[in-house]
Amino acid sequence: MAMQTLVMAHAAFGHNHFFKNNSLFRQWTDAGGILDYMEFAKTYIARCEEKYGEAEVERVLDSAHALMAQGVSRYPRKRPLDLQSEAKRQAERRDEAERTFNDLWRTLPSRDVSTKRASDITERRQRLGLPEENILYFLEKNAPLLKTWQREILRIVRLVSQYFYPQKQTRMMNEGCATFVHYQVMNRLHEQGFLDDGAMLEFLHSHTSVVFQPEFDDPRFSGLNPYAVGFAMMQDIARICDTPTAEDRTWFPDIAGKGDAMGTLRDAWVGYRDESFIRQFLSPNLIRKLKLFSVFDDGNSDLLVNHIHDERGYRSVRAALANQFDVIQHEPEIEIVDVDLDGDRRLVLQHKVHNGVMLDAAEARNVLSHIAALWGYEVRLVEVGTTSDAVLKTFDAAPPTK
Repeated sequence: MAMQTLVMAHAAFGHNHFFKNNSLFRQWTDAGGILDYMEFAKTYIARCEEKYGEAEVERVLDSAHALMAQGVSRYPRKRPLDLQSEAKRQAERRDEAERTFNDLWRTLPSRDVSTKRASDITERRQRLGLPEENILYFLEKNAPLLKTWQREILRIVRLVSQYFYPQKQTRMMNEGCATFVHYQVMNRLHEQGFLDDGAMLEFLHSHTSVVFQPEFDDPRFSGLNPYAVGFAMMQDIARICDTPTAEDRTWFPDIAGKGDAMGTLRDAWVGYRDESFIRQFLSPNLIRKLKLFSVFDDGNSDLLVNHIHDERGYRSVRAALANQFDVIQHEPEIEIVDVDLDGDRRLVLQHKVHNGVMLDAAEARNVLSHIAALWGYEVRLVEVGTTSDAVLKTFDAAPPTK
């Protein structure tokens, strides 16, 4: 019963509150429809297996799953225009065209071939909506050889990937919120006599196991535990709101001594993701408590501890930790930049290299083969520098032969 209570407090109250109120989830997910959609997806794929064969369906699913990380849209969706607004926009465009029309433009000599070719490329990219970061979306809409059922499978994988994308950006906050909530609820139940001492000890054993953080030189260390960091930050924010130190008042003048810990936490749970939450709320006190420091590694045998517990070091450690929780820092920036549908139909992708981190060659070729299988024609991936656009490396892939 103690574990039943813990799970209800953690998931039914903590996680549900975060899912319902965080802006990323409100923007990208539809909690009311996801269960029905998953049921539809399961049924649809089962019917495809019966009709087209398990091997054929699995081949499409394998390729789609290989592209799940590049099957999300990272920017807010556009609001759909209502009929009245769209009619108004069309009228404004028509009035502007009539106002600027001049028949003399027709008598001008035609452009040279190179200018026309550049214009055609620009027009083609505009027509296809390029560059496009959501590779699955582009393949679903534009792959020439895909059948209708294959496009629907790509759409299913893409929508599921988009649904879970906010969780990748808020894992630490999400688990920290749920852990903080269950800790408060369980302690309140014990204080009011609804949990006896035995049940409370059982809960504390489970709780401390979840938020345990091994030291960096411990054989069990595998990175920072998001449960430990999230729970510690939630507790620290509550401390700053209720019993701040002089240091807290200097670093957090807006919340220090405010006295409304839950209100501050609710606002944070609504408006932040992991990276921005750490940049805003990680305190020097918690940096010392967690014994955080920054290490510089340039690939040589020696490591340099370049930021320690001083004012400049606190800000640098906070920025370094925020970068570790930033999804954008760890997923490659790959876009579809061009395809000539009237020519050889080769699909061209571009990877922007940040901080000198190139793609793993074997992984790049494997994923590119999946793109070629879905596209049906040759695919090229070009790695370019962030500032100069100089070509650093090129990968090519062809579709599998029947």
